[in-house]
Amino acid sequence: MNPVCQVLDITYPIIQGGMGNISNAQLAVAVSEAGGLGTIGCGTMPPDEVEQMIIAIKNQTKQPFAVNIPIQVTDYLEEMLTLVKKHAVPIVSLSAGNPAPYVPLLQEYGIKVLAVVSTVYHAKKAEYAGVDLIVAEGFEAAGINAPQEMTTFTLVPQIAAQVSTPLIAAGGVGDGKGFAAAMMLGASGVQLGTRLIATKEAPVHREYKQLLCQADGTDAITVGRSFGNMRRVLKTDYTQTLQLHERDGISRHAYQQLTTEDRHIQGAIHGDFANGFLNGGQVAGLITTIPTVKDLLDNMMNEARQQMDLVMHNFSIISSGGGGSNHGRTISDQTDNG
Repeated sequence: MNPVCQVLDITYPIIQGGMGNISNAQLAVAVSEAGGLGTIGCGTMPPDEVEQMIIAIKNQTKQPFAVNIPIQVTDYLEEMLTLVKKHAVPIVSLSAGNPAPYVPLLQEYGIKVLAVVSTVYHAKKAEYAGVDLIVAEGFEAAGINAPQEMTTFTLVPQIAAQVSTPLIAAGGVGDGKGFAAAMMLGASGVQLGTRLIATKEAPVHREYKQLLCQADGTDAITVGRSFGNMRRVLKTDYTQTLQLHERDGISRHAYQQLTTEDRHIQGAIHGDFANGFLNGGQVAGLITTIPTVKDLLDNMMNEARQQMDLVMHNFSIISSGGGGSNHGRTISDQTDNG
């Protein structure tokens, strides 16, 4: 059995990213009901709002779900830890900070713990802390990114070679081909963020979804690199102006004021693109439709199976010497001899 499915008790090894103020109960329920792991994203929300969402999701699905707690982002860390224990949340994902102090506190209550990491070093620390699953997130991903700027394609196999904890790939995954690639790199599942925003159930402004469908990969730009506080966002007049301000030497305080979660909500939820920004990953270049979550996950799994079957078929032809102009040379021959 797939280790991610086994640990989380889900059908598909696909989890929803902890997109603060985007991953609400409605979207999380849709993901869990579709066979994945729905996730409530705490973001900067106060405890009472998060508690309402936990109650809502428990009333709407019997399937497992998670709460994401961004350790260094939330002002209510202790309150969030109390909430997930109070409501017997089955799974917690910890991001944006050191998970080690909180892993035993959560596992004591039977809670499975995921840790989101961006380097091999942090993956090894998370494993040592005893997390149940590790999410390896490359900087193709939307939102706040690590300053090391490791890509998913290079990060996942490096971590897979260094840890034995089941691994989930995140950043740049949006279809079945990406799912299949992640499995080939050593992951046992994937995490979706941007792709889930462009679904019917996502609680964002309709124009945000349309922009994702119209975007290509280069429309997912970065801001904040000069402050070591990088964020990947969609290219809009607001974010392009923000880039110019950064190049002109804007202060850290002024930059932070222009990238608060209030500004995110203004753009993503209210559709005020003149006064707020939209998180968006490079996977935007693959998005052309706005399906239901169920259709998205079902199609991803079907496409992944087809892609892996095709690759194995083509690989068998190459390995048997039927690769065309190489005249019987195998892959190992080609590697050895150039």
